[in-house]
Amino acid sequence: MVKLFVEGGGNHKTLRTECRKSFTIFLIKAGLSGKMPRVVASGPRSKAYDDFCAAVKNQEHAMMLIDSEAVAEITSYHPWSILSKNKTDKWKKPEGSSDKHCHLMVVCMESWFLADLDALSNFYGSNFNKNDLIKKINNIENTPKELLFDLLENATKKCKTKSKYVKNEHSFKLLALLNPKKVEAASGWAKRLFDELKNL
Repeated sequence: MVKLFVEGGGNHKTLRTECRKSFTIFLIKAGLSGKMPRVVASGPRSKAYDDFCAAVKNQEHAMMLIDSEAVAEITSYHPWSILSKNKTDKWKKPEGSSDKHCHLMVVCMESWFLADLDALSNFYGSNFNKNDLIKKINNIENTPKELLFDLLENATKKCKTKSKYVKNEHSFKLLALLNPKKVEAASGWAKRLFDELKNL
């Protein structure tokens, strides 16, 4: 079985459990039932990389899914090149792996939320400002992280049944509600992940 090491949940055991469950639900809805990887919520991105490298070294079947943290060129799909140039990471591709084992959430998991505004609207209720997001988002993969979080907070600030968007409180609940077909249609990087998992 393939292990999919996912960035998410930080150093909190409860959040990592929620992260793992939500990604599992999301991938099953993406059509991977029967071909499901074992989702491992590693926590911080550096831990996901370390876990992935250790698995590759042990000759396990492994993949990694992390935030890109910045807009990534949609036509290239060379994640290791992107990560090696990242000023914070400067990660090297571990021997025995390739680009097909590394996948990016561009720019971050919240980018995927913008592909399914109906799911967000159902979650946040009638005061969710869906129209504002529609006006300001053309391409979910070209929306910088800082702008993305500002837009989510502004769109949810008047919601009555939920507080405005709070990453650890809302993020994995929202992930489990997303329609993967909408995410795939809006994100070439997400489609790449689904296709690679289905081909394994």
